[in-house]
Amino acid sequence: MVILSSAYLAPVSYYRQLFNNSAVIDGFGNYVKQSYRNRCRIATEAGVMTLTVPVEKPHSGNVPMRDMLLCNHGNWAHLHWTAITSAYNSSPFFMYYSDDIRPFFENPFKYRYLFDFNEALRETLCRLLGIGRAPAYSNAYVENADGLEDLREAIHPKRVSPGSDRLIRYYQVFETRNGFIPDLSVIDLLFNMGPDSLFLLKDEPVAV
Repeated sequence: MVILSSAYLAPVSYYRQLFNNSAVIDGFGNYVKQSYRNRCRIATEAGVMTLTVPVEKPHSGNVPMRDMLLCNHGNWAHLHWTAITSAYNSSPFFMYYSDDIRPFFENPFKYRYLFDFNEALRETLCRLLGIGRAPAYSNAYVENADGLEDLREAIHPKRVSPGSDRLIRYYQVFETRNGFIPDLSVIDLLFNMGPDSLFLLKDEPVAV
C-alpha cells in the first residue's frame, strides 16, 4: 500500500503505483513548490517542456495541498493545451483521447482548488488507461505512514522515482531527435501507446 500526493498530469511512475498498489492520496500535507503537485513534464520537438499551474495561497504560511487555489495568471490553461496539442498532435492516439482531456483546459475554473482539478483529471486518465482500482483519500495528515510506502516526496521532478528503473521504452514521437525520455507525464504514454499503455504499467511490464 502506498501514500501519494495529488499531482498534475503525473508521471508514468505515479500511475504505475496506482495500477499495482492500493493507494491513499493525502490532501492534508503542506503544499510544496517545484513538485508534481502543480507541474508536469512533456516531450516536445525541442526536448522536455515543464508545464506549471499557477496557484494562490488562501493565507500566509504553510497551506495544506487541498486548500491551494487555482490562479488564472498568464492564461495558463490555454497555453498548456496549446503546448500539449503541439507536442502530441502527430502521436498515434492523440485524436482518440484528446476530447476527454481538452475540457479540463477549456474550463479549468470549474474547479476552485488545485487538488480538485488534479483529482478530476486523474480520474479521467485512470479511466482512459483502464486503471480500475480507485485510491482512497486521507481524512487528515498522515504523519506516520505505518504500513504504507510513503511516496509523497519520492516521486519528484528532481529525483529518480521509485520503480522507474523497471519502466520499459515505448514509442515517442520525437525519439529519433531527442532519444527516449523516461518518466514523462502519463499523457505521453497514453497518446503514444493508447490501449497498450496498461501493459507498460504492470510491475513486470510486457513489451508491446
